[in-house]
Amino acid sequence: LRTSAHYIDSTHGIEDVLQDIRHCENIDHADELDELDEIWQMLNFGRDNYRPGVVSVKQRSSGAASFSTITMAPIRTQWTRLIRFVAAETSQVHIGQPVDASLDVGLAVQQRRPVKAFEIVGSALDPAAQVTKNVLTVKELLSPLAREQIGLVRCLGLNYADHAAEAKLQAPPAPVLFYKPATSIIGPSATITIPKVAQPIEKHLPDYEVELTVVIGKAAKDVSEADALDYVLGYTAGNDVSFRFWQMHVSQWGFSKSFDNTNPIGPTLVSASAIPDPQALPLKTIVNGQTLQDGTTADQIFTVRQTVSFLSQGTTLQPGTVILTGTPKGVGFVRKPPVFLKHGDTVQVWVGGGIGTLINPVVEEGKPSFSAKL
Repeated sequence: LRTSAHYIDSTHGIEDVLQDIRHCENIDHADELDELDEIWQMLNFGRDNYRPGVVSVKQRSSGAASFSTITMAPIRTQWTRLIRFVAAETSQVHIGQPVDASLDVGLAVQQRRPVKAFEIVGSALDPAAQVTKNVLTVKELLSPLAREQIGLVRCLGLNYADHAAEAKLQAPPAPVLFYKPATSIIGPSATITIPKVAQPIEKHLPDYEVELTVVIGKAAKDVSEADALDYVLGYTAGNDVSFRFWQMHVSQWGFSKSFDNTNPIGPTLVSASAIPDPQALPLKTIVNGQTLQDGTTADQIFTVRQTVSFLSQGTTLQPGTVILTGTPKGVGFVRKPPVFLKHGDTVQVWVGGGIGTLINPVVEEGKPSFSAKL
């Protein structure tokens, strides 16, 4: 165990070391237990982010430790609410933590109110990233993660009982998974583009879907439901814009939900530690001032714990993996008459827990762009 320390600053060999630790039995000496606990935490958090005193080793009542019962410790970050933005002072892209902890950043930016943020040094995907005292002004608000940090987007369909019911579909026995590329991702205020392949809109029915969006913070494979939230870096809002014609006319949903610039996420990434229960979050969709979806994550068929665990079975969820967890009732295509997104619309999706409001204009490809209007 003492010779394991040279692995701490490298990803190479870490899984082997963790597996060895899990197989250790009957460590009775306090000094050995303390040293092993320190190694365990450093392997999980990194040397600079080690938190002494955090219990990650479960002990039997006899005082001996069974390392087959060790659980992964939650991801800890200095920041609680992270935004990515172009700063007025530098015209460069930065990440930061809003100075006003209660500010709905997306709404404030749309209303042209000043938004200040403490600069964060490091990557959004690095738990050791440092919140500094340097204050910057938001010139342009971006998605919390850049496309190159995301790679592949995983999405769940039919994950709310009320949505399955309104669509007259059976609740699925297991999570319904589909994928979309990172090229679909845009940020707050960016234009949702209805491509020519999804026009005319009266036929293709572009639709809105507010979704709690999960960001994975460390590699997850074959994780249990009990440990699943320990792999979550944070939560944000997403709008899984869907084109119902293509969704209903092909066997796979991916094509209808994967067009470029059709999946906004943001405005803030709230740390997992700041949202201890992701099953207690309200979420809404508002189109042109009219509330069309008003739900809660408590109604999810598969919880975030169940979703992360299920998706990790036999498959590694890499840091930066984005998971959209489904939408509640109120989508447009089941309304009477149907409601669909069209050129000139402004769509707001909002998720509680400090995540805030994600606002985007809708533009048909080939028509002039415009700014969102509240």
